[in-house]
Amino acid sequence: MNIKSYASEIQKGKTALGIELGSTQIKAVLIDADARTIAEGSYVWENDYQNGIWTYSLADVWQGIQASYQQLAANVQSNYHISLQKIGAIGVSAMMHGYLVFDQQDRQLVPFRTWRNNITQDAADELTQLFDFNIPLRWSIAHLYHAILHQEKHVNQINYMTTLAGYVHWQLSGEKMIGIGDASGMFPIDNHCQFNPQMIEQFNHIPKVQQYSWKLADILPTIKTAGQPAGHLTSKGAKLLDPTGNLQSGSIMAAPEGDAGTGMISTNSVRLQTGNISVGTSAFSMVVLDKPLKKVHRDIDLVTTPTGLPVAMVHINNCSSDINAWTNLFQEFASRLGSNISPNKLYETLFLDVVKSDPDAGGLINYSYLSGENITDIKAGRPLFVRTPESKFTLANFMLAQLYSAFAPLKIGMDILTKKEDVHPGVMIAQGGLFKTPVMAQQVLANALNIPIAVMNNASVGGPWGMAVLAKYTASGTQQSLSDYLDTQIFAHADTMTLSPEPQGVQGYEDYIKRYQQGLAIESQADVLDD
Repeated sequence: MNIKSYASEIQKGKTALGIELGSTQIKAVLIDADARTIAEGSYVWENDYQNGIWTYSLADVWQGIQASYQQLAANVQSNYHISLQKIGAIGVSAMMHGYLVFDQQDRQLVPFRTWRNNITQDAADELTQLFDFNIPLRWSIAHLYHAILHQEKHVNQINYMTTLAGYVHWQLSGEKMIGIGDASGMFPIDNHCQFNPQMIEQFNHIPKVQQYSWKLADILPTIKTAGQPAGHLTSKGAKLLDPTGNLQSGSIMAAPEGDAGTGMISTNSVRLQTGNISVGTSAFSMVVLDKPLKKVHRDIDLVTTPTGLPVAMVHINNCSSDINAWTNLFQEFASRLGSNISPNKLYETLFLDVVKSDPDAGGLINYSYLSGENITDIKAGRPLFVRTPESKFTLANFMLAQLYSAFAPLKIGMDILTKKEDVHPGVMIAQGGLFKTPVMAQQVLANALNIPIAVMNNASVGGPWGMAVLAKYTASGTQQSLSDYLDTQIFAHADTMTLSPEPQGVQGYEDYIKRYQQGLAIESQADVLDD
């Protein structure tokens, strides 16, 4: 399609915009009627650790969204010589879970408590026992009950509780709605794609909850499934998104989703027995279940696809942050020598060196815990590198240990599914920045999980693109199921590369993970260090 044709589609509003608020970047992607990316924008941000809480300010949320949109709009102007004024459909996704609560005047009551906070052990344990259903520490209901148990003053004023994606959607559309995938990280979902009413009643009858005037169902958002419109962009919302005033209101809004939901869409993993893995600051694997799990596992979350199918999720708090930190150190060293190496080239150079490594990383161990890790019961972030005098301390082994450690908690969680629950996806599709450098991280992940790993050509920018696709699906009004729509309209000609586990690599990773688990006692002792 030529520039004139693209410009015509943009002017007619035959586009869809996906915005995703990730842990380190806010991204915006505009796609055309064929789901091809027209323009992109991004904004780098970081969470703050304030008074023992990982948080982002809502002012930074809007600064980042507006900066991303402004960059995207500028790309449209530059590439197609027109102003971006009309968008057919819009969808918002964000890091899942966490705690955002507001009073009757829509005032935020406490700083946003993100998925990274693991302060809710007391609440999560008690609710898991009450419901006979795993309640992870990062879920909204765990944060709410933790606040109740600790008698936080704001609880009595709560009028609305939502996720980050739900909040942004509310501000853009005026609708207190949420996609079912994101909703499933707030509170358990029933077979009718609603918050489980029996569990809601159980929660409401807890004596410490009964002292409050609100009922849980009254403060939760309305659930929508994929394809169901969730309002329209209001004039106020358009001005929030584009303070210049160029953007028109009226865009169809898709139900807001979590980054897990967009990961499933952008990897075409919404059918039964399909699976995907998203890696970044945190990481998670998703397997769509065709049968119930045999028992409750504290390290396996039960969430849903954007259409409401049950999904087993393994979520880890730490993945690529430590690799990024070490790579920044190497880049600083290179610059001291007068060598100006781009980040992409540096990652590629370091990752490709892994071919020279020993299968077990030479006896080196790394713990990439920038924050606490629930799966390994580590309470606080203490990145740690360990070796013995006999370890083979080479650059190749060091980088392999970094990749091994990035996936280690994920492997521990996935072993529960494969070895205890007999859940065996034939292949899992991976996405995330680690896969920008071809082969290496993908092969390590295949060896770690002993499952073939596929990577699509959109592996590094999947999330916001996936949300744009979900918005496009919502606006289409099609009667096709989401899975059929993705197969026939989006991924019919997808470019995918699949790598199978290597026997030597699988055994090497097994040897590594044994040492890794033995060394967790060292990691747990590092908790005595002051922040």
